[in-house]
Amino acid sequence: MTPWSRRQALAGLTAGLTAIAGQGRAAATPFTVYRLAACGCCQAWMAHMAAAGFAPRSVEVDDLVAVRRRFNVPEDLAACHTAVIHGYAIEGHVPAQDVAALLRRGLRAVGLAVPGMPIGSPGMTVPGVVPQAYSTLLLLSGGRRQVFARH
Repeated sequence: MTPWSRRQALAGLTAGLTAIAGQGRAAATPFTVYRLAACGCCQAWMAHMAAAGFAPRSVEVDDLVAVRRRFNVPEDLAACHTAVIHGYAIEGHVPAQDVAALLRRGLRAVGLAVPGMPIGSPGMTVPGVVPQAYSTLLLLSGGRRQVFARH
């Protein structure tokens, strides 16, 4: 048996410690974001979600109305993108903590929505502009909805 050089021993130790450290981290939660190609705020929202431990996959579409219809999002709650995560529709600039809370609670719901594009919501911050108050809505079957969180 050939003894390890210092470099080989250090490389083995580093690899082992990296593997051990990685075991404590949860894998990022994948989800799909349907959006128009030209929308920059969608990318900012996806960056917000990625920073919170989600793994967004962008799908550019020409017709968001058809996407919202497919995932039972009422048209009066439309925003600039529709995401789908674990069977839930996420419409618009919903904060990552709200999505995480929905997933933890496992509610029987269509999903969550932040209608429109309120200034100050994730992906919609504008330097020098005061954020708007807004609500995240819980979407229920039959078009019903209720406030899930206030921001």
